[in-house]
Amino acid sequence: MELTGTRVIAADRATVWRHLNDADTLKASIPGCQELTGSPEEGFQAVVKQKVGPVKATFKGTVTLSDVVEGESYRIAGEGSGGVAGFAKGAAAVRLADVAEGTELTYEVEAHVGGKIAQLGARLINGVARKTADQFFDNFSQHVEQPQDAV
Repeated sequence: MELTGTRVIAADRATVWRHLNDADTLKASIPGCQELTGSPEEGFQAVVKQKVGPVKATFKGTVTLSDVVEGESYRIAGEGSGGVAGFAKGAAAVRLADVAEGTELTYEVEAHVGGKIAQLGARLINGVARKTADQFFDNFSQHVEQPQDAV
């Protein structure tokens, strides 16, 4: 499945970039994220609880960054296993650009699932993926845009 989107975040590009590389911000932004440890240089390890239709799973996996152009773009790739529920893996190209309102974040995601989750059908999986992406960027925007003394 493929997802694309654009969000305008009311913050300068350096601030958005810093948060895109911050484990605490990412943990707060990822729906269902229970743990996120590591660093942009070494990669992150994550534990995420997710419900896809009738299937609930706890996914454990890794996230790595590559093709990093400081302050402008990177490729983020991850894969995780949810035990008998199946697996998920994917990657996203993320780009930042200055706009009058702050920073425009553009993403292009390609994702694959297998196991029980894949048996649920493309329509359900695509809907859950879109909803999860929207939740992530809503959470991310709120976290980045809040006053720094509230962080």
